[in-house]
Amino acid sequence: MAQLITGLDEDTIRANLAEVREEIAAAAATAGRDPGEIELLAATKYISSEDLPVLAAAGVRLVGENRAQDLQEKVAAHGTLFEWDFIGALQSRRVRAIVPHVRLIHSVASESALRELDRHRALARPGLEILIEVNVAREPGKPGIAPEELDSYLERAPVPVAGLMCMPPLAADPNDSRRWFAALRALAAARGLERLSMGTSQDFAVAVQEGATIVRIGTRLYA
Repeated sequence: MAQLITGLDEDTIRANLAEVREEIAAAAATAGRDPGEIELLAATKYISSEDLPVLAAAGVRLVGENRAQDLQEKVAAHGTLFEWDFIGALQSRRVRAIVPHVRLIHSVASESALRELDRHRALARPGLEILIEVNVAREPGKPGIAPEELDSYLERAPVPVAGLMCMPPLAADPNDSRRWFAALRALAAARGLERLSMGTSQDFAVAVQEGATIVRIGTRLYA
């Protein structure tokens, strides 16, 4: 298991943040897009609660948590410093703990999650929206619904669906992910969905070129 990252340096985070934003702007320009359309989300799974104020001081405004318990603890300690999203695998039994705190859940991909979202709508933060996670590459055993299941999920979603999310197959070359990002964009465009959560530290520039509106950045900010 990866260790928590502690002792973050504000100047390092600020410099890394500026570099990533420059790369986002360059990728957006290549695609004829406005870089202002793209949100940079800092993935904080391995960041200690004590170090979160360093991210805020360095200019991070949007964070994503992977675990419900960590989300609850970090929001309790630092809730006003950021906008909060949930980006981890969504366990239906954890929906109740997540919905009061986040503006977006990126990873809805099961029947049980839909049921629990419906059951706990009254607890949800006002304006809560979800993203449907799609297994665009149809990898066996990987989270995400099959593309042909998407319309059914959209019809049955108990809270507004803002868009889609994907995690493409692991690839050494970021360009190998391009076709999967393009496939997700096509699915969203055909259904009038505007948000696309795709791209991480290793491939976010390609994701931006292919239409990402949220990129999830971890190690590039903290190294």
